Amino acid sequence: MNTIKAIIIDDEADARSTLSSFLRSTCPQVIVVGEATGVQDAYKQILNIEPDLIFLDIQMEDGTGFDLLEKIKNPDFFVIFTTAFDNHAVRAFKFAAIDYLLKPIDPDELLEAVSKVRKKQISNQKRIEYLMDVRQSGVHDRIALSSQDSYTLVRFDQIVRLESDSNYTHFHLTSKEKITVPKSLKEFEDILPSNVFFRTHQSHIINVSFVKKFIKEDGGYVLMEDGTEVMVARRRKDEFIKMLTGQYD
Repeated sequence: MNTIKAIIIDDEADARSTLSSFLRSTCPQVIVVGEATGVQDAYKQILNIEPDLIFLDIQMEDGTGFDLLEKIKNPDFFVIFTTAFDNHAVRAFKFAAIDYLLKPIDPDELLEAVSKVRKKQISNQKRIEYLMDVRQSGVHDRIALSSQDSYTLVRFDQIVRLESDSNYTHFHLTSKEKITVPKSLKEFEDILPSNVFFRTHQSHIINVSFVKKFIKEDGGYVLMEDGTEVMVARRRKDEFIKMLTGQYD
């Protein structure tokens, strides 16, 4: 993909102008071939222009970005959301491995998002199909674990712990199932809710809801409800105990 034909869809003129300017200076391979202010306008342009990529606002005067995607059969383009949604909504998109830009847009984040599109990490069709599943399922209480050809939706309360294995992460579930995802533990630390999950040391994140006991001896370790013993790094011990006992200031 040498050049990327893009349409900017946003009902705010200033937002469209800013994004277009950032693209010219940061991502010259992205050619803005159209702008739209809402669902109906965008729908017509997508059919006529057949873009490689759309930058899509969530809330517009005549509907939402989801409404637009539902109107398009067999979509063949990437989607990068531009949104002013709160953190919970943004987290939902990030769980789904769908690119987004939080307003006000940061040029570095824009460059990173476009780079993901260029790498074609997930097929266009699968991105759109999964996005619609997100809308139906209320994915803010779960995470989408992606493999080469599928997504598995897992609720937070089904995850006992995460275990690092180089550039892979193993999810250990209440069902005793183990799901392996080709992403580092750090990536999940950044997106999992910090009031539920805690990184005890470099190789483990645990769901605090499944902690059975904290053992102070041997430097400190956690006994999980599934019988697993997980070490707690010395530098993390005080913070972990505060989280367990609810003694945060």
